[in-house]
Amino acid sequence: MERHIISIYVENQAGVLSRIAGLISRRGYNIDSLSVGETEDPRFSRVTVVIHGDSYVVEQISKQVGKLFDVVNIKELKPDESIYRELALIKVKAEPQRRAEIVAIVDIFRANIIDVSASTITIEMTGDQTKINAFCELMSPFGITEIARTGLTGLQRGKDNIRDT
Repeated sequence: MERHIISIYVENQAGVLSRIAGLISRRGYNIDSLSVGETEDPRFSRVTVVIHGDSYVVEQISKQVGKLFDVVNIKELKPDESIYRELALIKVKAEPQRRAEIVAIVDIFRANIIDVSASTITIEMTGDQTKINAFCELMSPFGITEIARTGLTGLQRGKDNIRDT
């Protein structure tokens, strides 16, 4: 089973996300990641869906979702033609004697410390999923107390964009 990233350009209307997610799940496909946000034009939003399956699965989802009236366009974001990123907030136990070690790892990964308390440090990180997973693996021995991840989002490389296809 391969990972597929589908970008869906939709009219920014109430209920469109629910219709898309419902349609995918009703057909028995699991959504690994889902992110949505307004585009440069507030009348439209971009929905990024990550699923695992074969080409047939992507084709079926694209055809079915494409029939929804709020959907303007759908494009699969191929790995060699696209850029993907995710945002993660990671709260780590930070005993005073280990803080320098945590800060050094944060610097190596070009992440940001966004909150410090007496017992924890909260880190903001953006990157692809493998980078975030590797960072979390290194933070595990310190004690991760909480993680919030946005889910994957992406764009095609170069001049092509979802509005023009």
